[in-house]
Amino acid sequence: MQISVEAARDLAVAAFCRLGVRHDDAVTAADPLVLTEMMGLPTHGLSRVITYCDRIKAGGIDPDAVIEVRAPTLALRHVDGHDGLGPVTAMRCVTEAQAAARAAGVGAVFVRGATHVGALVPYLWHATQSGCAAVITTATAPMIAPAGGREALIGNNPIGIGVPIEGRDPVLLDMALSMVSRSRVRAARDAGREIPSDWALDASGHPTTDPKAALEGVLQAIGGPKGANLSLCLDLFAASLGGGKLLGRIADQHKDPSRRQGFSMMFLLVDQTALRDIAEPDANVRDALDQVEQSAPADPDKPVRLPGARAVAAMREAEQRGLSVPAPLLDQLKSLAGA
Repeated sequence: MQISVEAARDLAVAAFCRLGVRHDDAVTAADPLVLTEMMGLPTHGLSRVITYCDRIKAGGIDPDAVIEVRAPTLALRHVDGHDGLGPVTAMRCVTEAQAAARAAGVGAVFVRGATHVGALVPYLWHATQSGCAAVITTATAPMIAPAGGREALIGNNPIGIGVPIEGRDPVLLDMALSMVSRSRVRAARDAGREIPSDWALDASGHPTTDPKAALEGVLQAIGGPKGANLSLCLDLFAASLGGGKLLGRIADQHKDPSRRQGFSMMFLLVDQTALRDIAEPDANVRDALDQVEQSAPADPDKPVRLPGARAVAAMREAEQRGLSVPAPLLDQLKSLAGA
């Protein structure tokens, strides 16, 4: 069913407010979720409103949490989200990192007490729109095994990179370190479809095409041991400076929505304008991007795209045409919003 962007945002805000979230925080939480939906990523868009509301009801998210920010140095911020809505914490981190970057050239924010934040791409978008290059990572619940193992112990800890380009759309990379996100495995299970054999291992450590078995086992890391070790080190890096929970101590919101997650994130922003007069990067960067886009495609019907190009194109189309939302999801949102 078609719905305007404004109407979708209003439903999300109303749903959060009815569960005790302050209005300003509800607006802040709705923004990245609606933006994600606009960018063509429905698994991390409006459907997460339902997930987060369920977790508020179960006690896994504190709707009344007050974010605590400390600034030990000009460039550093430490944020404690106190298990509030993840998108609220993440948006505050972007704001704090932008302020630090404006003051010191670089702004680094380390977080504890975080909960699920959805996709990283909306936060990258906001960072690049302020002229900042960004690197963001977040821990997740365990779903991949350490190198050589078969027990779900490490999150598929996504990494996001945003690069603003003067006169062009930014380059936006949002990439989990598993072969696919677990939401795609759940979608295959719900649709009764098999999955490719390189997506996951079953509980015995064997490749499987059964999504149910995959959800009881582990997701495969990209690049095998390299991806698993990179995911491990991202978690260690963020948590050693943020102080959040790690690895198997992070609760799986799908298995137990009542448990607080309290994990760490990292936001690293660089004020590009501080270096522009010295490095003069824009012409060289635009030339490099032109090389990529003009390179010969493997499939003539599928031109080579830059990271994030499809998401930005979808966002601009949604701005004009609104959103197409499955009727059952829209009904759930209206029910939660009291509409």
